Amino acid sequence: MKNIFIINAHEEYEFSKGELNKSLVNRLKDLLPNEDFEIKTTTMKDDYNIDDEISKHQWADIVIVQSPVNWMGTPWSFKKYQDYVYSFGMDGRLCAGDGRTREDASKQYGTGGTLNGKKYMLSLTFNAPKSAFNDKNQWFFSGNGVDDLFLPTHLNFKFFGMEALPTFVAYDVMKNPDIENDFIRFDEHIKQHILNN
Repeated sequence: MKNIFIINAHEEYEFSKGELNKSLVNRLKDLLPNEDFEIKTTTMKDDYNIDDEISKHQWADIVIVQSPVNWMGTPWSFKKYQDYVYSFGMDGRLCAGDGRTREDASKQYGTGGTLNGKKYMLSLTFNAPKSAFNDKNQWFFSGNGVDDLFLPTHLNFKFFGMEALPTFVAYDVMKNPDIENDFIRFDEHIKQHILNN
């Protein structure tokens, strides 16, 4: 049995109630058979306990962050979650500091992770269209991809020794949504990278 910890990082605003992110979380739960997966969840609207959240990361085989993209990153409430939960987890539960010691200067920064062998996946919903990425002719992202934009989030998990699964993206969800096809692509992504992993 695999343990899956799902974090719904959506922050609700008047113009964005978080229905798509909530639907993707529910879809993910429905795709994972009960006999093969145990699931725990946290949303940013939950009252959470820091020690419990650290324990969920330790317990999980795979952590999945479902998040809208707000101002080129995750919402502020998830950043606050990371600042608290991940900072307190530096006591050895998520990582043993940054990996370096005064006694051994050869150890590299960022090698203190204690969640080695565990995986994580980002599932993101964007207002930006797919065509805005990975194209040097596009002015804004200048050829960068989604994972380039989310390098700080990837590095947070790498700091714990975790391995990335491919990122899922639903593009252009506000101005040109194609939600039914996003659901189909999401299902295939989960089957390929979670169910068959």
